[in-house]
Amino acid sequence: MEILGTTLRICVEDLEASVPFYERIAGSRALRFDRGGVSVAAVGCFLLMSGPEQELEVLRKVSATIAVEDVDEAHDVLSSSGARILAGPLATPAGRNLIALHPDGAVFEYVDRRTVM
Repeated sequence: MEILGTTLRICVEDLEASVPFYERIAGSRALRFDRGGVSVAAVGCFLLMSGPEQELEVLRKVSATIAVEDVDEAHDVLSSSGARILAGPLATPAGRNLIALHPDGAVFEYVDRRTVM
């Protein structure tokens, strides 16, 4: 499994106020979508999230988002290496993802760009 990059996850109180700053420093426009009651803006290497505190509390437990070529391959490698798959693979507006608990207790989201919605 090749790791293609990482995305920093940031929970913000006011998404509309935060997006212009991140668009400016990243030099790109935000890709916006909603996921389970949470508003999301992907800007460069930043994933901004805003929504109900109960939803954000769960999202804060995920350390980072890791881009991979194929989530199915990541699932196989992670599972055979001792990670526990907590959710997924699932289709999202930006591709597929899964959430994995590593043996050391760290939680990561793995994503690919294969859209099948």
